[in-house]
Amino acid sequence: MPAAMLPYACVLVLLGAHTAEAAGTAGGGRLHWKVPCRRPLPDRAPVTALLPPRLEGPWISTGCEVRPGPEFLTRSYAFFPSRLFRAHQFYYRDPLCQEPAHSLVIKGKVRLRRASWVTRGATEADYHLHKVGIVFHSRHALLDIAGRLNQTQAGRDCAQQLPPARAWASGALYELLSARAERDCAAALGFTMHELSLVRMQRHLQPQPRAGPRLVEELYLGDIHTDRAERRHYRPTGYQRPLQSALHHAHPCPACGLIARSDEHHPPVLPAQVALPLHLGGQWVSPGCEVRPAVLFLTRHFTFHGHSRSWEGYYHHFSDPACRQPTFTVYAAGRYTRGTPSSKVLGGTELVFQVTEARVTPMDQVTTAMLNFSEPSSCGGPGAWSLGAERDVTATNGCLPLGIRLPHVEYELFKMERDPLGQSLLFIGQRPTDGSSPDTPEKRPTSYQAPLVLCARAARGLSSEGRCPRVALLPSGLLVLGLAVLQRL
Repeated sequence: MPAAMLPYACVLVLLGAHTAEAAGTAGGGRLHWKVPCRRPLPDRAPVTALLPPRLEGPWISTGCEVRPGPEFLTRSYAFFPSRLFRAHQFYYRDPLCQEPAHSLVIKGKVRLRRASWVTRGATEADYHLHKVGIVFHSRHALLDIAGRLNQTQAGRDCAQQLPPARAWASGALYELLSARAERDCAAALGFTMHELSLVRMQRHLQPQPRAGPRLVEELYLGDIHTDRAERRHYRPTGYQRPLQSALHHAHPCPACGLIARSDEHHPPVLPAQVALPLHLGGQWVSPGCEVRPAVLFLTRHFTFHGHSRSWEGYYHHFSDPACRQPTFTVYAAGRYTRGTPSSKVLGGTELVFQVTEARVTPMDQVTTAMLNFSEPSSCGGPGAWSLGAERDVTATNGCLPLGIRLPHVEYELFKMERDPLGQSLLFIGQRPTDGSSPDTPEKRPTSYQAPLVLCARAARGLSSEGRCPRVALLPSGLLVLGLAVLQRL
């Protein structure tokens, strides 16, 4: 399927090309982005990573976020020079973040440690929680949390500390965790702040109509495991949707001020958005280098042919967080079913994707050598692999060394939105954290990957000479690690 057609390995290196420089045109006082499909990522506005990151200050969500489950939330975090932090997580009943359910206020301390040896470009950190409190914004939310606590013996003891539904009081704060009192009911809910154990901070300049460029600062925190039962033990190797500095965020941002001014007693209610029906068609590309769990850096470029419900895509894999050192590229194609509204993730559309053909292009010497040493008939027909030369692997049912298996079916979740600049966004279901594939209805995603953006060019198919984005070369270290991951598929 477009997002993951191949089990984990393929998704491994897709973040490749550097986002094309957005060509902005001022109109009606707004900046409308058009992404040139065929321009390589290095031409985009440069992104600077700060090592070590500077956490001090307020950081906010720029819109409604979706976590696996699904869970709909917004976040507002503040880090202080003393290493103390205060975090607010606002949870909602709806995918537009307009019906607050409950809010968490989390206080603790975080200490940056060293550059990550696993996820290049990231910094590892330790954290300690001092307090976690919860405020219920409806009786329904109180009953929901009590029901989750009652599923275990430890949770039942905690549930008894909550008031009965008839005694619910709006604005009352109930303590879930206290380090001083040695009480932890947050654990019974499966709550952690492991996202603070992996940190990356980036800066870039956002062009502005009739004005100079604006500084934007982004804070990437560790990803959330797609299996709720694994979250207590999982240590992130990828990222979730970034927070932006409340002082230096992209404009316009209708949600930013609302989230920045909120607290646990006054959760933000985001502005209404017009729901966009899912009309697949045209070319869609990664706006930047993407990072997946297990040290995967990639970019994606898809073309959807709505009239025939067929698709094709290029997955460019890299070894570095800037997507400048390519390892291999995979071309895949197939068909997809007519979508149906999701009953589990409101606002999403469920589809089934088939992958029926694939081609592989090794982009560095290590990958080329690995493919040449693979078992006969396990990856393409007879003949030698050579650097930069594409070969068809359909006849061998995929490419076993890269984890590509054909034919392949995936149960998917899609959503379309339009950002405040008017740019069309396509969200595709998040890959399972354990590296498996959503090849059964039960494994269909309940959250989304980073969005793709619509290309400026009309959808006329992809040619082998004009792929967007393009790729370069890479060192061998991460590929070796990636291959170790593939052994477990």
